[in-house]
Amino acid sequence: MKLVTAIIRPFKLDDVKDALSAIGVMGMTVSEVKGFGRQKGHTEIYRGAEYAIDFIPKTKIEVAVADDVLDKVVDAIVESAKGNKVGDGKIFVTALDNVIRIRTGETGSEAI
Repeated sequence: MKLVTAIIRPFKLDDVKDALSAIGVMGMTVSEVKGFGRQKGHTEIYRGAEYAIDFIPKTKIEVAVADDVLDKVVDAIVESAKGNKVGDGKIFVTALDNVIRIRTGETGSEAI
């Protein structure tokens, strides 16, 4: 089992959700986050004063998946979140030792 964590542009969330639903992903966790990478933020002018915006609003998606669907999930996220611009995001894949469904006590891939 793997935990796929994707940091994407907020307006791409619906596209990613639809792409994941289309390949059978049953659930995901979504968080509003802020950060920067190569974008390095930007400046804005408000009432004549210039402000540096260091952290860019992003959306973080976390999905627990079985090993056999990992490539499909990663490909779906890449294709639906891609805008061919700096700041499109990143995907992190980490190993999951165990998953437990609290309601039923199911463990492992049955709990995903």
